[in-house]
Amino acid sequence: MSVVYQLYTVADGENTLEEQTGNDRPFEFITGFGVALDAFEQQVMNMEKGSSFDFILQPDQAFGAYDPEGVHKLQRDVFMINGHFDHENIFEGAVITLMDNEDHQFMAKVKKIEEDGVTIDTNHPLAGKTLNFKGEIKENRDATEEEIQHLIKHLTGGCSGCGHHHGDGECGGCGDHHEHGDGCGCGHCH
Repeated sequence: MSVVYQLYTVADGENTLEEQTGNDRPFEFITGFGVALDAFEQQVMNMEKGSSFDFILQPDQAFGAYDPEGVHKLQRDVFMINGHFDHENIFEGAVITLMDNEDHQFMAKVKKIEEDGVTIDTNHPLAGKTLNFKGEIKENRDATEEEIQHLIKHLTGGCSGCGHHHGDGECGGCGDHHEHGDGCGCGHCH
């Protein structure tokens, strides 16, 4: 599928633009592989080329509720390189990649830096938010075998990372994430 969209968060009757794609860089994905949110796929997968959409996803259909247990304080030495704190990459607001004890990578946002530690938030940035997607279907067709194999290779580690990296540390997919140049593609790869 290929879609262009604007993603808004909805709070107190106000819509705030979070992410958008454009005709020059649509969000392209193969359904059924977990690249896009399941509820997003369900809304658009049977639509024809040229169809417009405008739908709401509640937090439980998107990134779940915000979990205060996802906020952790880590010791500063976790972020030391050659005996020095990594100020270049670790700053308040930075989105960083960390690894757990089982070598699984995950993204976290640096919330606060103090003398005794660094507070990170492992919740998805859109956790707890109601989302409004508005857009248009640019293409809806069966994926080729080559496209499927490429995606499987990508999803199983045959490629490094997501293929896209924001200047602010976020990893994403296709369109324009405000002025950053690459979008988060309906929430995949965070």
